[in-house]
Amino acid sequence: MKKGGIVCVFAALLLLAGCGKRQSEERAVISVTIEPQRYFAEKIGGADYVIYTVVPSGQSPETYDPTPQQMLRIGDSRAYLQIGYIGFEQAWMHTIRENNPDLAVFDLSEGIALAGHDAAGHSHDGDSHSHHHHTGVDPHVWSSIGGAKVIARNTLDAFLSIDGDRADYYRQNYTLLMKEIEETEAVVDSLLRPLAGRAFVIYHPALTYLAAEYDLLQLCIEMEGKEPSPSHLKELVEQARAYKAGVAFIQREFDQKNAALIAEETGCRLVPINPLSYHWNVEMIHIARALSDE
Repeated sequence: MKKGGIVCVFAALLLLAGCGKRQSEERAVISVTIEPQRYFAEKIGGADYVIYTVVPSGQSPETYDPTPQQMLRIGDSRAYLQIGYIGFEQAWMHTIRENNPDLAVFDLSEGIALAGHDAAGHSHDGDSHSHHHHTGVDPHVWSSIGGAKVIARNTLDAFLSIDGDRADYYRQNYTLLMKEIEETEAVVDSLLRPLAGRAFVIYHPALTYLAAEYDLLQLCIEMEGKEPSPSHLKELVEQARAYKAGVAFIQREFDQKNAALIAEETGCRLVPINPLSYHWNVEMIHIARALSDE
């Protein structure tokens, strides 16, 4: 190719790159708290919006505090989709609303039967905690099939409220998303329905709703957001043995040494999980397979 032709091709590529960048910049931003929300939001309306996750991967949404730059980006967003009662939101949503009175805020936990948990992470209707505020509500509503279905519907309703002119497009995407959730449900059902009554150990009570959905017992190491006492660890070891728990889940956002200790004492397998993964469907199946392989 002649030099002039090369220059023309290069110029054309620069022009296309510039157009792509401008199109991306022209898309309005919708902020969400955690990565699983981005999964649902992008499935329904991500082609129309940039979905911005406030809590970065690897950080705990129970304790995370946003940077000034993040607060500015939230303020520039078209809407904020909150997951409900997680520590970050309990600490910061009032400030976010106060500083951005025109920001549309949608609570994706609306319509979910909310659970509490005690110090051991057992599901019930009593007290719970976040590291920022005590709310009496377990916030991990996305870590179940039923919760995901409600979140998907609430996400659709948010997009319909934001941009009703694109209603047909969002509804079509919602239908495809629900099919994906139902396919995930079929796999998880086949793995977990036979395990009713089975126990598992976990540091942070991230699977309360999944445990309730499939009649499993969650044995939680964390006590009110703090390291467990020796007496609590002893009790957990006894419970894990009594209920024949076969797996101890570990997460990178939380301490792992006590889970390793319990695993050593009880013979549980240590299995890394990431309930905060963007790939909600893949992670749900991973967790179910880990439990079924006990």
